[in-house]
This record gives sequence, C-alpha cells and structure tokens, in this order.
Amino acid sequence: MVENLISFSIATLALAISPGPDNIYVLTQSLVNGTKSGIATTAGLISGCIVHTTFLAFGLSLIITTSEALYLGIKILGALYLMYLAYSVYKSDASVSLLDNAPKKSNLALFKQGVIMNLVNPKVMIFFLAFFPAFLWEDPESTTNNTVIQFYILGITFMIVSFLTFSSIALLAGSISKFILKYKRIGAFLKWLQIVVFLGIAVYILIPENWFS
Repeated sequence: MVENLISFSIATLALAISPGPDNIYVLTQSLVNGTKSGIATTAGLISGCIVHTTFLAFGLSLIITTSEALYLGIKILGALYLMYLAYSVYKSDASVSLLDNAPKKSNLALFKQGVIMNLVNPKVMIFFLAFFPAFLWEDPESTTNNTVIQFYILGITFMIVSFLTFSSIALLAGSISKFILKYKRIGAFLKWLQIVVFLGIAVYILIPENWFS
C-alpha cells in the first residue's frame, strides 16, 4: 500500500508540474488577480476532484464515458461555459487588473468557477479511469482492500499533491504579478491571455481522445 501511494504521489506530482490546462489556468489567474485568487482557483479545481473520485469509486464514470450522447453533451456544455468565460473577459475593461480599487472577482466566485470548470470537463473522468486503477493494491493484511476505499485514498492523495503544486504556482505567479502590473500595456496583454487560455481549454475539451493516435 505504502509503495503504491509513494509511486502514485510521484506520478501525480510529475503530472501537476507538466504544462496543462489546469495549471496554466491557475498561472493566468494568479498573474491577473494575485496569489490569493490563484489559490482560490486551485481550491475550486481540486474540490471538483471529490466528485470525480466518487463517480470513479461507484462506477458512474464508466457509465458516463461509455455513453456517447451523455459524454458529448458534457463536453459541449463544458466548452460553452469556457467560451462564456472568454466572452466575459473580452467585454471587461483591460485596465481592471491594473487598478487596486477596481472591481475584481471575489475568491468565492473564482472558487466556484474552478469547481465548475473541473466538473464540466469529462476528460478528467477519462484521466481518472485510466490513471487510478493502475495504483490499486492487494494486501491480505490490509483493511483497505475495498476498492471504493482505495479509490478515495488515491483521490485524497491526488488532491493534496495537486493542491500543493498548484498553490506553489499561484504563489510564484502572484509575486511576479506585483512587478509586471507596473507596466501600462500589460493589462491588455493579460486580458487576451485569459481569453486565449479559456478558448484553448474549450478546444482541448472538444478534441476527440483519439485525435492524435
């Protein structure tokens, strides 16, 4: 069990620091809104994993991913939500991130946004289905041989490692944002960076899993 969890933690860390839609999104939010906003976003993204872990543990993920209509519907819903977020940023003032007294999204709003982004991305389900079962264990002396319990242990481990990694990204990006926001033109750049990130994740969700195979 211990060996499995150590291997799983190392694999999770490697995945968390590899460039991907989630950590790029955390990086962007931290650059635009600061460290606290980045951590709030991280907390939202990670909290969504509780639902995915539950679906995986009780077999719901397999049902969803094997139903083409349901799976496609979730993908379209997720892409539309991200396009809506991109449009919202497009309609906003590019200078808002440069003003200390300008209205910004609350940490609670960013947390909710992170949760929704995680839940409406069905590729997270595919990832959990492919990744988690490889680290299940069989130990006659262990009290955690129940598959449901094991999936929850792996899920909690995944969330802790990912949260610490993404929070580190938020801390680094948030500290950098204090310096780069001194430049007047950076507001427009960050605005379009957010739009590109949202649209990029939307396209990523819609791309079929066998596209590059």
